[in-house]
Amino acid sequence: MTDPGDVAVEQRGAPTLEEVAKAAGVSRSTVSRVINDAPGVSRRAREAVTRAIETLGYVPNEAARSLVTRRTNSIALVVSEPGDRVVTDPFFAGVLRGVHAGLSGSGRQLVLTMLAEDDDGARLEKYLCSGHVDGALVVSMHGEDPLPRRLAEAGLPVVTGGRPLTGGVPYVDADNFTGALSAARHLVERGRRRIGTLAGPGDMAVGIDRLAGWRRGMSEAGLATDAVVHSDFAVEAGAEAMARLLDAHPDVDAVFAAADLIAVGALRELAARGRRVPDDVAVVGFDDSVLATMATPALTTVRQPVEELGRTMTWRLLAQLAGEEPLPPSILLPTELVVRDSA
Repeated sequence: MTDPGDVAVEQRGAPTLEEVAKAAGVSRSTVSRVINDAPGVSRRAREAVTRAIETLGYVPNEAARSLVTRRTNSIALVVSEPGDRVVTDPFFAGVLRGVHAGLSGSGRQLVLTMLAEDDDGARLEKYLCSGHVDGALVVSMHGEDPLPRRLAEAGLPVVTGGRPLTGGVPYVDADNFTGALSAARHLVERGRRRIGTLAGPGDMAVGIDRLAGWRRGMSEAGLATDAVVHSDFAVEAGAEAMARLLDAHPDVDAVFAAADLIAVGALRELAARGRRVPDDVAVVGFDDSVLATMATPALTTVRQPVEELGRTMTWRLLAQLAGEEPLPPSILLPTELVVRDSA
């Protein structure tokens, strides 16, 4: 009976499965089990097969292997944002670098998918659940996005970047609450007393958590928490939000922006109105992206480990695919205040 792991395509001139088995001193089926990472192989036999494969330069046929293992050796990075925002936001570039680094040496390919403007998620869900990928990393979720939960319920391993509002799936996130709290405390320590915030979107956990951290900082200092304007994570949106904040609260002497992109827009609007930074209005951002050092003045900001976020998400997903137990349902990465010229 043919072993179901016999999946190699033996091309003339290329090392064959039999040659690997002969060199390793084991059976053909043992070689197949090693190649497909199947159980029931001793450590000694596995090491012998591995040495023989390296010595002979044997390359298994991946397409055939997938028929046996039912794995594609691909994972998807799902970004729930339109493409134009993905390519302009340094956050997504950092996550992508981290995911790529996390996959290094794993033999897996990355499939990048973005939500089309006319797609409610159904087409993307169908694609992901149709055997094209072994698992999914999902970032930038809005509201009670059902996609991660639906993928998990369909049996596809999922890890989200950021706390999902719906819960029920493992996630990796930065400590947004504590990071925002440290920004608020820094502004208070610098003697600012009318501190506003340009909060992130109210339908995202990242916006909710950073706003809560700022409010905690204001409350413990006995300061007002009314100077709040929400903004999308974009420079233009940050400038518009800063304009609204100044119109409603012209006495603000400091601003915590929920992202560096928002903070850069705020700096632009403050300059247009003749407000000096930090003399008249101090500004603190969040991310410590490349924009922070390019801004004028250089931006005081909260550093979140974006690349580490991508690497840790990838590790968590690969560990789940490998059947490791137990695994943490959530992982929170530390943040750090980086003081520069703007506050």
